[in-house]
Amino acid sequence: MDRFHDEALGATPFALPRVPALQHPLTAELTGRHRDLLRQLSHGLGSTLHVLLPEVFADNARQFKRALGEAGVSGFVLFAKKANKGRGFVEQCPALGIGVDAASLQEAEQALGCGVPGAHIGITGPGKHPALLNLALRQRCLVAIDSVEELRVFAAQARQTVKALLGGYRGRVLLRCRPASQPRSRFGMSPEEREAALQLCLAHRDVIDMEGFSFHLSGYSIAARAEEAHRMIDACLDARSRGLALCASINIGGGFAVRYVDEAHWSDFLRQQQPRHYHAGKSFDDFYPYYSAAPGHEMLSAILAHAVDGRALALRLREHDIRTLLEPGRALLDQAGFTAFEIQSVKHRHGAGDAGQDYGIVTVGGTSFSLSEQWFNSEYIPDPLLLPRQDGAVGDAYAACVGGASCLDGDMVSWRKIRFPQPPQPGDLLLYLNTAGYQMDSNESPFHDLPLPAKVVVTMHQGKPCWRLDSRPHADFA
Repeated sequence: MDRFHDEALGATPFALPRVPALQHPLTAELTGRHRDLLRQLSHGLGSTLHVLLPEVFADNARQFKRALGEAGVSGFVLFAKKANKGRGFVEQCPALGIGVDAASLQEAEQALGCGVPGAHIGITGPGKHPALLNLALRQRCLVAIDSVEELRVFAAQARQTVKALLGGYRGRVLLRCRPASQPRSRFGMSPEEREAALQLCLAHRDVIDMEGFSFHLSGYSIAARAEEAHRMIDACLDARSRGLALCASINIGGGFAVRYVDEAHWSDFLRQQQPRHYHAGKSFDDFYPYYSAAPGHEMLSAILAHAVDGRALALRLREHDIRTLLEPGRALLDQAGFTAFEIQSVKHRHGAGDAGQDYGIVTVGGTSFSLSEQWFNSEYIPDPLLLPRQDGAVGDAYAACVGGASCLDGDMVSWRKIRFPQPPQPGDLLLYLNTAGYQMDSNESPFHDLPLPAKVVVTMHQGKPCWRLDSRPHADFA
């Protein structure tokens, strides 16, 4: 196979930008000292393989809880389950003192099966199935009501259950508001709809506990979230004045940014990238912001410190004894897993028809359905890590895009031509780091009758990694 040399890309403007992925120390240890284990797991369980790191998840949860404590506010963290289907993360939640945000009956059932109390489960999503509402009612889950119609259904279920079972069951609800900045969103209620919902809550106070309001904002603006939270405090105070005394919570949703790469590499990439850096001259309109100045719990701290009319959000929350709920998904999963593909083949493409550049096309065992950024018509940008089959293998730098094993021409795991330190070879592993948040399984598919990728949970015991299949329940919740 021909080797790639720097001059193959021509002058400096066409140099491939590098975007190295940040690595958690545990990931660095596994990819360094314990790469034989990764090879064995991939060999035994197949390509594609997802590796889950629940110890990192636990550290992230503690940091979010610490941020709430340092701000002096009452708060509760709900893991947004939709960000990853792995059971191993949910099993951690009871011992960590956090709950689960479930948007389906199956997610709620898994949370309950992993020991999460119903009172620590938030139910979200539009047009919820009656079976999900019934489970929420009986398990005392907190339901984010998306519409007046849904509130009527839930109130009727609550009244019927109380009548049939002679009391003891009350529905717990938040009213989901549609932010003025997102008038076209199909989620949440307008001010007029919210008023109608409040009237229904007052009419059904004997079977419904209205506990507050919720919202969700797209994007990563700290100021926008804080300002919406201030408005929700005002809404709580208004509801209390009208007789809904239990209205004491606001749910500010998720959307906490994650830092995948450092600032310099991200800025260089945005400045340099152009269609000739991609297979077939592909271009993208937008990318996830892979660098954030205030990611995860730091973003939460900044939101709580943000002032409106000279008063910080945390101050107002304390003053009015209002609890803050939050639903981080991607941010709780930051560095809590990675995805391994085994390379099946490499072919060299001479560049006459592709901006004059020579490059390789790596085909991996698996498809791009296992790396879900394409769902947003975008690209997962952090550079994958090449683990050669044989330690000590060397060679010149080599540029290659990465394609999936399906018959679809658009099945590209990485459209971008990655600058590898040496030529990839069949049998090598290609690791995409920090994929636990939304990347692993949002749109996986058994296309071509390929099995869905296995998930393995890896933890450290006395300095050595131990693994188990994620599908195997873990008995020790302590």
